[in-house]
Amino acid sequence: MSRIDDLIRQHCPSGIEYEALGQVGEVFRGRRFTKKDYVDEGLAAIHYGELYTHYGTFASDAITKVRADLEPNLRFAEPGDVVIAEVGETLEDVGKAVAWLGTEKVAIHDGCYGFRSELDPTFVAYYLQTAAFHAEKNRHVARAKVKRLSIQGLRQIRIPVPPIEVQHEIVRVLDLFQSLEAELEAELEAELEARRRQFVHYRDSLLDFRERGGVRWMTLGEAVTNLDRFRLPVTKASRSAGIYPYYGANGVQDYVGEFIFDGTYLLMGEDGSVTQADGTPVLNWATGRIWVNNHAHVLAEKDGGVSLRFLYYFLQVVDIRSIVTGSAQPKLNQGNMNTIAVPVPNQGEQRRLVGILDKFDALVNDLSVGLYAELTARRKQYEYYRDRLLTFEEAA
Repeated sequence: MSRIDDLIRQHCPSGIEYEALGQVGEVFRGRRFTKKDYVDEGLAAIHYGELYTHYGTFASDAITKVRADLEPNLRFAEPGDVVIAEVGETLEDVGKAVAWLGTEKVAIHDGCYGFRSELDPTFVAYYLQTAAFHAEKNRHVARAKVKRLSIQGLRQIRIPVPPIEVQHEIVRVLDLFQSLEAELEAELEAELEARRRQFVHYRDSLLDFRERGGVRWMTLGEAVTNLDRFRLPVTKASRSAGIYPYYGANGVQDYVGEFIFDGTYLLMGEDGSVTQADGTPVLNWATGRIWVNNHAHVLAEKDGGVSLRFLYYFLQVVDIRSIVTGSAQPKLNQGNMNTIAVPVPNQGEQRRLVGILDKFDALVNDLSVGLYAELTARRKQYEYYRDRLLTFEEAA
């Protein structure tokens, strides 16, 4: 930070001035869009929900035809403006900001504010990510179901206004930091994806029994015990909070105070979330005390059947789309599920295959957990560094 410190000592040795956003620039609201205003191409537009995601929305020419008394020049973000989310589902969503660095103006939805000033827009956007800004912003947010930051409140929030040389240098440093973070994140995610692909390749090869001799087959209905009759759906309003996982078709939906199953189970989606993108079933491995509603089949191991863990892996390579019914609400009924053909190698071979796949699965999961921890640590480090860079001694 020596370069920044040197610039501060040179240009403002007595400290940095802080000014309200409404004093240092113009804060203005966007324009409401209706469905007919959205088109496949046209004027670029930003909805509040698109901040930090993508800018793939376009507004029709009609959105630009605003009456003069509505100040049309203040309904769009010009290059160099900052776009700020007015509303959001959480406090963290409200006040998100991006600098609009495009070459043309962009229409902004009335769930957004625009901020126009002589400040470096990226510097402003970085400051509006800091803990100091969000602490001040939260004082002006209405705490309804949808959180909303008032324009009067936003205009009152004070931000540091260092000399432009300092702003540019801070932007340069933080841009570099973010670029390095993005490169590292891409490398880590590429490594994880490579491991996943490797796991899928070996799993699919190990579990391909189509041309193997000496392996008998049975239906899924013969291979496992079905416990669907013991399932019990409970509405969210009727559930008592607790420690036991409450499972639906695609996994844990809640935690409740009671359980109806105690053991090891393979859960298979029955309604709604039935197949993955590749047509294989939605599966969940569940152990211990759990509750399951009627959107997931409950399968347990039985004598003379097949290893449940082996079945868990095998079903990951089975395309079930031909036996799923319904279009608006896909369903895998018990009768169709029971017809799935399952190979039954000897118990020793099942254990061998499960041992290999468990180790590979653990490796991928450990890498995934490690990746998440590494990225979380890096982001916290960046946030700490960013907030320090954007904390100044205020001029007396």
